[in-house]
Order: sequence, then structure tokens, then C-alpha cells
Amino acid sequence: MDEMEEELKCPVCGSFFREPIILPCSHNICLACARNILVQTPDAESPQSSRASGSGVSDYDYLDLDKMSLYSEADSGYGSYGGFVSTPTTPCQKSPNGVRVFPPTVPQPPAQQHLLPQPSSLPLIPRNSCITCPQCHRSLILDDRGLRGFPKNRVLEGVVDRYQQSKAAALKCQLCEKSPKEATVMCEQCDVFYCDPCRLRCHPPRGPLAKHRLVPPAQGRISRRASPRKISTCTEHELENLSMYCVQCKNPVCYQCLEEGKHGTHEVKALGAMWKLHKGQLSQALNGLSDRATEAKEFLVQLRNMVQHIQENGVEFEACLVAQCDALIDALNRRKTQLLTQVNKEHEHKLKVVRDQISHCTVKLRQTTGLMEYCLEVIKENDPSGFLQISDALIRRVHMTEGQWGKGTLTPRMTSDFDLTLDSGPLLQTIHQLDFVQMKVPAAPMLQLEECCTQNNSATLSWKQPPLSTIGVDGYILELDDGNGGPFREVYVGTETICTVDGLHFNSTYKSRVKAFNSSGVGQYSKTLIMQTSETHGKCKHPPV
Repeated sequence: MDEMEEELKCPVCGSFFREPIILPCSHNICLACARNILVQTPDAESPQSSRASGSGVSDYDYLDLDKMSLYSEADSGYGSYGGFVSTPTTPCQKSPNGVRVFPPTVPQPPAQQHLLPQPSSLPLIPRNSCITCPQCHRSLILDDRGLRGFPKNRVLEGVVDRYQQSKAAALKCQLCEKSPKEATVMCEQCDVFYCDPCRLRCHPPRGPLAKHRLVPPAQGRISRRASPRKISTCTEHELENLSMYCVQCKNPVCYQCLEEGKHGTHEVKALGAMWKLHKGQLSQALNGLSDRATEAKEFLVQLRNMVQHIQENGVEFEACLVAQCDALIDALNRRKTQLLTQVNKEHEHKLKVVRDQISHCTVKLRQTTGLMEYCLEVIKENDPSGFLQISDALIRRVHMTEGQWGKGTLTPRMTSDFDLTLDSGPLLQTIHQLDFVQMKVPAAPMLQLEECCTQNNSATLSWKQPPLSTIGVDGYILELDDGNGGPFREVYVGTETICTVDGLHFNSTYKSRVKAFNSSGVGQYSKTLIMQTSETHGKCKHPPV
């Protein structure tokens, strides 16, 4: 019942309806709220023949009423018309639902208040007052009866009372003087809720009250709801009960209304018969609405299950993505290790070559330096004969040593630069282009029966992808059998979704089916469609739906 609560609240004050009245547009509003949103219109703008607010306007008679909407503000449909009223305008307030609420209009001087005697429960309503429905924004000029012309919605009032009772706390004893205790029983004859002490004191089990029936409080509340309500009386003739129903005005009327001739040309039926008829119509309408509500509940269950599946699939897909990226990172690290090993080998090779050259050059330099020092000492000798004995050999040796330092000896055998360049461009481009690809095959296509037909010895078939399918399709494959129950054969492969096959046999029954394919593979077949070719030329047949 909690879902019904919004239906039981006034659109102006946002609270539960209190003394609701029915506007001609079939919407409801509290009587007090109706007084607050009354707006006085200029005399010059009022129509010559004011319409009765409750009886003279049908549910669809808004041609004249819509003219009043020019007075309404664009945001809410209500406005204060200070330019047409002699009294100053009153600032408006806002209800909990955001509807603008105006305080009651200031009454006119006493000279204008003798038109129609008003009950003490309703304040005097100025002439040419306008009320606008807060839900559909239909405007209406009130007649001399004012708000009394609107019928009271006693059914809605009863529903609100029952709803509030059902939402109330535990039932209390009605005879406890101070701090009422929780009731334990209810007497159906006394219509009183008792606690145990009050029941023993005021409703003894012996004597005249022994025959009274005591029931649990919850059951007693239900019996109270089922008790007959007060018979409704006519709004115009307060002493007359409503016993008939005017079909044109769509309002209950009394016999005096009929005698006065207000509904003389209207179709009038018995109130009880129309009550049963409308109850039956409402029950039938509720059956359809109940079916839609059941479908909506099943759809919500499907959506909730889909949410759960999406969450589960999201976690699984995220874990798969992380694993794939980790595998790529591992492969990159392994390749990095291999490349680093190659760089280390090149590094060691270069160092070995340069160090060998340094060692060789160092030995030769030491030998050359020793030879030079020896030759300098020989030159210092003053003995000519001894010098000439060894001079020729030393000269040859010096020339030989100089020749060993010939071209290329003092050139490095290895450069310090590494001749290795990592070609990472294609890999970086591949990483940047790394994206999700379609890994699922297409869903089974849906045959469009309204567009499939046979004419003479040809058959035309049309199909489409399921509405919620997001899987890409590269093409379709259409298959037909041989017309005698034989195997299927491919008759069309392409991207079109309609195909006409010619050259079939007359008066033959063919079975057809279609499937979709993409880069991931071929999907499932559609439902098999049975088609009958024409017996003779000139006939067109559609397959049964």
C-alpha cells in the first residue's frame, strides 16, 4: 500500500487529502487548498454566461475554459491579477510540491455579498473567481455557488481514512482514561476497543453483554471498514439523496434535480446500476493494468539479474584484461633481457678488442723505447772501430722497428659507438593501436514475416538483426532446401538483408533459414520459414505468421 500514498496526497499542499473535491477535469484537490488558489478575474473578461463548476461542464468541454489560461503564469498556471483588482496583490507561497498557493481573496464589500446565502463552513467567494487545476492547468470560472458547485469525493476521503488507519500505530483502548493501553479485543456490537483491564471492568463475560462477539483488534478494524457509509446527498438539494446518474454530465443527481428539468434531455440511469457497471469497467481496466504491472515486475527482475550479470562479467573481463596486459609485459621483459644480453656481449667484445690492442701496443712501445735508449748509448761511444762494428746492424734494426709502426698500427681496431639501434617504432604503434576486437559470432537473424512472400515460382525473404544485438556482422548466408524435404543449400551470400530467389518449382513447399557471419565465425540459424509457391502464375502468398 505504500506505493499508493502519492495518489492520496493533494498536489497543492502535499499532504493527505482533507475534504477533497472533484474538479471538472477529474482531478482532486483539498477544499482548503481550492480556496487558497482562487484567483479573481477582471469583470470585463468574464464570459456572459458563467458555467456551473460542478454540473454544467463536461470532462471534455474546455473550449471556453482554455481562454482563461492566458491569465496563468508560464511556470505553474497560477498568477495574481493585481492589474484587474482594486485591492493590492498578495505575495504567493509555495507548497511542498512546488505549486504556488495564494491566500484567500479579500471579500468584496457587504453590498455585493447578498447574492446567495453561503453556509458558515465556506467563506464568501467573490464573483468572477477563477480556479486552475494544479495538475493539468485547466482554468474555470466559478458561478454564484462557488466551491459548493464541486462534488465532494467521498470515496477518496474514505480511502485516505482507511489508509491512515492502516498506517497508524497499534490500536489503543478507548476506555483508558490516562495513557491508553494497547487494545486486545474489540466488541462488534459495542464498536469499542478494549484492553484486558477495561474489558473485565466494563464488558464482563456474564450478564447481558455475554452474547456480544469479541474479535481481535485487526479483525475489528476490518469490520469497521466494511460497515456501510453514510448515504451521499445532492450538493444542490442537501436533503435529497443521490439516486440517479446523468450519463451526459457524468454526475450523480437526485429526483429533485430531474423534476427541475436540468437534465430533461439527458440520459439518466439508476445509480446502483451505473455503480455496478463502472465497477465492472474499472475491474476490467485493472485486469489489463495488472498484466502490465506483472510484465513490468518480471522486466525489473530481468534488469536486476542483468545488473548482477554485468557486474560479474565486468569483474571477469577486467581480470582477463589484466592477465593479457601482464602477459604482454612479461613478454616485453623477456625480450628486454635478451636485448640486454646482446648489448652486454657487444660491450665485452669491444672491450676485449681494445684491451688486446692496448697490450700489443704497450709491448711494442716498450721494445722501441729500449732500442732507442740503447742506440743513444752507442752514439756516446768514442771508439770508432767498435762503433762501426755494430752500427750497420743497429741501423737495420731501427729501420725494421720503424717499419713495424707502419700504417694502421696506430689506428683503433674498434669504435667506441655501439652499432645497435632498437627498432621500437612498430611495436609502439602496435601498442597504441591495441584495442578490443569482436570475438563473438553474430546472433541469429530475425525473419521479417510481413515482408516475406512467394509469387509464381520465386520467393522473397527479408530479415534483420535482433534489436539489442551489438555484435558486428560482415554478411549473411541464406539457405533453401530442394522443395522435397531434401538438404539445405546456399542460395545467397552477401551483406543485403533481403533476397529474391527465382527458378523454384510451382506448387512446392520450401524451407528457408538464414545465418550471419563475421571475422569470429558463423552464428546460429534463424527460425525455419516454410513457404509455398504458387500453383499457377499471378498469385502472391505470404507465409503464416
